[in-house]
Amino acid sequence: MDATIQLCTYNRARLLERVLDACFEQTVDDESYEIVLVNDGSTDDTAAVIDCARQRATCRFVVVDQENAGLASARNAGIARARGERIIFIDDDVLPLPNFVEEHLRSHRRHALNIVRGGAVNVESFDDLPPPVWSLRHYSGNYFWTTNVSVPLQTLARVGGFNEGFSEYGWEDIDVGLRLRFLGVRATFNPRALVYHYKPRPRTENLAGMMRQARAQARTAVQLETLHPHWRTFLATGDFGVARALHALVRKSGAVERWKCEIERLAGDRPLTDAELRAARRLARERYFEELERARRTVPKG
Repeated sequence: MDATIQLCTYNRARLLERVLDACFEQTVDDESYEIVLVNDGSTDDTAAVIDCARQRATCRFVVVDQENAGLASARNAGIARARGERIIFIDDDVLPLPNFVEEHLRSHRRHALNIVRGGAVNVESFDDLPPPVWSLRHYSGNYFWTTNVSVPLQTLARVGGFNEGFSEYGWEDIDVGLRLRFLGVRATFNPRALVYHYKPRPRTENLAGMMRQARAQARTAVQLETLHPHWRTFLATGDFGVARALHALVRKSGAVERWKCEIERLAGDRPLTDAELRAARRLARERYFEELERARRTVPKG
């Protein structure tokens, strides 16, 4: 089998049906690829969506059910069931185009040992999609980003898959990418291996979650730095002298308190305005740096 599309899901039933249908509707031969889905302890209607998808599946469709254990654990469970020579990672909020698998395989025929990174176009809805054209506006510098990336399965096995020590949000795919990079694996970018990435405008009800996620990402950033004390890591996490000094000045300026007050007075459930979204993102960024400093102090010396 040429390829495995591997994705994990947690309480995304509303999106998952569309995502799976797009995975089934690929231009390559149905016998040449499979889909391995890991249901990481979902408590919504995901099981019903999966049951319906089994009836529509046009290629080999494998489902792994597990108790909620986090993305790294779920990825490894999916990898263990993969049969494809190449494994293509996407997320449960990603809608691949029909030529998605074909383009990944096309790049792998040219660069057999490489990572292949595909393009992603951010959208607020799967119902009103822009033309399928990638541009620099959607550029990501991540070496290995599981929104849209593929790698030979044997190469991934050489670095041991995902580190299940990353139990909170963030950086588990960057960790894999760093290990692959240090192994000497090169990366190729194919903008025609395109997906739409669901990125809805945050709502007032999402604000507390944004702050929790920022703090969790800071803790896993320190975890990543401990594993890989390399300049690429510190650049990726933003944990270097100039950035830390800049955020210290922001906190001294009183701006953080202004953003906090602006956010705390929001009520109801509605999309954030542009100004509110800027304030929320700035506040989340400062919460990230606050937690980064705290987490760094708790790392054992030596």
